[in-house]
Amino acid sequence: MTATINDLNEQWVAKGQEVSDLQNQAQLMVNDDDVSTEDITNIQSKIINAIAKRDLAHENLVSAQAENVLAAKEPVRPLTEPENNLKDKFVNEFIGMVKGDPQIVNQVSSSLDESGNGIGLTIPADIQTAINTLKRQYDSLEQYVNVESVSTPSGSRVYEKWSDVTPLKNLDAEDETIGDNDDPTLMTIKYLIKRYGGITTVTNTLLKDTAENILAWLSGWIAKKVVVTRNNAIISVMSAVPKKPTIAKFDDVKDIVSTGVDPAVATTSFFLTNVSGLAALNKVKDAMGNYLLQPDPTQSDVKVIDGKAVRVVADRWLPDTAGAHPLYFGDLKQAATLFDREQMSLLSTNIGAGAFEKDLTKIRVIDRFDVTATDTEAFVAGSFKAIADQTANFVAAPAQP
Repeated sequence: MTATINDLNEQWVAKGQEVSDLQNQAQLMVNDDDVSTEDITNIQSKIINAIAKRDLAHENLVSAQAENVLAAKEPVRPLTEPENNLKDKFVNEFIGMVKGDPQIVNQVSSSLDESGNGIGLTIPADIQTAINTLKRQYDSLEQYVNVESVSTPSGSRVYEKWSDVTPLKNLDAEDETIGDNDDPTLMTIKYLIKRYGGITTVTNTLLKDTAENILAWLSGWIAKKVVVTRNNAIISVMSAVPKKPTIAKFDDVKDIVSTGVDPAVATTSFFLTNVSGLAALNKVKDAMGNYLLQPDPTQSDVKVIDGKAVRVVADRWLPDTAGAHPLYFGDLKQAATLFDREQMSLLSTNIGAGAFEKDLTKIRVIDRFDVTATDTEAFVAGSFKAIADQTANFVAAPAQP
């Protein structure tokens, strides 16, 4: 009988748990005087076999998932006439705007935003979808925060603040007056959409290319710019939280898991660092020589610390600060919200921004959003330059002759 996807997934999880259990047994053997060399060899052999079976179970699951996707995949639907017209219309207007077509220039210049500024050529929703898909390839921090689409340039939201809850009062007397409860504390979070822009230079070669290539170039360029811009705004909010522990030793990392955030938030919390930070964390060991970072038994490519996942972002998107690696911990979706105005626009000139002097065309993209802290206690912004291994608190047994 052919195993289902769920069966294969359960097999993978079970084999992962088996590996974890055997590794725990091996760690306990270190301090057991009754353990023989044969016992050590046996447990090591069992671990190797269990890891091989776990990896095989994962390969079976991945293969089955791929076959399932291919079997269920529908033929690519060609664009309908209206969709083709919309794409062609955007490309034609873009080329006309760059070339300085008077009709197109007047059209885009006459559009004004809420502040009275020229919007330019608004990017259609279907092309914005392609841009959002590309953004995921560039380690966008936006995926970790709460994102809310808004249609107004400013507004406010009401959030419940985490607070201590006291017990109900003991009513000793029958006629005692019942006091007020410590009701949840509410706070108002305001957002104000900001405009972010970037300019690039376009050559005439691009304008002679196909519509698909022009769209691909535009989407890739905008996606990179948007990721960098939004990452910077998110990092600014993340770095402004009140708790900024400096990590210097093994136990400092463990303390962040235990006391960094409220226990109610800790259940959905994770670590976030960059590639350089991960490289340093990979070498940190406890007193028994075990590494601080452990593989997630259910996801072999994910590392965990005390069961909390460690997310990694490339250095270029999450850089070091003054030589210190970032190590954030908490639930970013509780800590910050990105209010997305979803009104990207393009405008071009062959006169301003130095284009006239160099006979170039400049294209400007505008992105509209705001990032606001919603719960500064749901996140800690740790950092480290080096982390010392855990110091042993016992005396090593003398070597046997």
